[in-house]
Amino acid sequence: MSELLAQDKKYLLNVYNRMEIEIKKGEGSYLIDNDGNKYLDMFSGIAVNGLGQNQENIKDKIKEQLDDYIHLSNYFASRPVVELAHQLVDNTFADKIFFSNSGSEANEAALKLARLYAKNIAEDKTEFLAATDAFHGRTMGSLSLTGRIKYRNKFSPLVPEINHFNFNDGKDLKEKVSKKTAGVFIEIIQGEGGIHEISQDFVDTLLELSDKYNFLIIVDEIQSGMGRSGDFLALEKYDFEPDLVTMAKSLGGGLPLGALLVNKRLKDVFSYGDHGSTFGGNPLACAVGSEVVKTITDPDFQKSMEEKSKFLLTELEKLMKKYPEIINEIRGRGMMLGLETGEYGKLIKKKAKDKNLLLNLTDETVIRLLPPLNIKRDEIKEFLKIFREILAEIKG
Repeated sequence: MSELLAQDKKYLLNVYNRMEIEIKKGEGSYLIDNDGNKYLDMFSGIAVNGLGQNQENIKDKIKEQLDDYIHLSNYFASRPVVELAHQLVDNTFADKIFFSNSGSEANEAALKLARLYAKNIAEDKTEFLAATDAFHGRTMGSLSLTGRIKYRNKFSPLVPEINHFNFNDGKDLKEKVSKKTAGVFIEIIQGEGGIHEISQDFVDTLLELSDKYNFLIIVDEIQSGMGRSGDFLALEKYDFEPDLVTMAKSLGGGLPLGALLVNKRLKDVFSYGDHGSTFGGNPLACAVGSEVVKTITDPDFQKSMEEKSKFLLTELEKLMKKYPEIINEIRGRGMMLGLETGEYGKLIKKKAKDKNLLLNLTDETVIRLLPPLNIKRDEIKEFLKIFREILAEIKG
């Protein structure tokens, strides 16, 4: 163990299983260690570095904002904050925005707003539903929404009146909603749960039940949003308007930033003092966020990403056909893909690291690919070359 990792273990709470690599610098799609070894990062900080590392336009935005101010209290309006909110409204269904520091905080804000809205309808309208295998965060409210038992079981009792339905099971949802249901939280593409996408039939059932029981539809786009699915929001594929959407991850371009997107009918539910955040909507993070949104909504950028994501998927499908005993299924879309590899997942991840390729394993068996949205075609080819070698070695 290196000195840095030993110090890390000594002084920080040991809640992360660190890789035994000391990163000195990041460049684009690569991380570089102290010995100068370059690692191709195919999960980009778990989707946080959506435009990779050390991008000049991001650094320029940071320097530009540093010359003005880093932080303002919430007693003042801030131009970078307003500009980013304007961009999010222009590019989505939303009428108003609330900024937080993270996805978990955005989900907490959504939970509070939905509860207040429902309470104004009926005092007993206090129940929430979320999907099994969902991941919505680790704070007590967002953890209560999270459906994955391994994250929840140590921390009960959690927030009451939050229950779970089977993902994509319209019949199960019908059995669990009632007039007491205040809101249903859903991921369009489950990230931590193994890259499972919501079905159109389930969306239709959800909309029908929402109309019948007057509950809110709250969509968690923390990982799937910001262009990762190919659309700005993954829900755009289904042509419906949610009540609330939560975002984070790549929104801040590497800086801590989350957002709650609010539709028109809910824009006045919160009043002064009902919610807030000391650091949420930090001007520096919002200045960077504005540059990220500007970049990924550029038509040329979108066209380039579409071409590269199709190329990546096509080549992966060829590998699945060649190695069906290793790759059982490919799920997801855009630059958010999951390869179901069964018992081989951990071995693939280990072999990849030995070949300077960083892969993420989720749900024990799924290789989760979340590369930078601006990854170069040659870098995708580099990934495919190494991945082919790994599959050949395993089969051999």
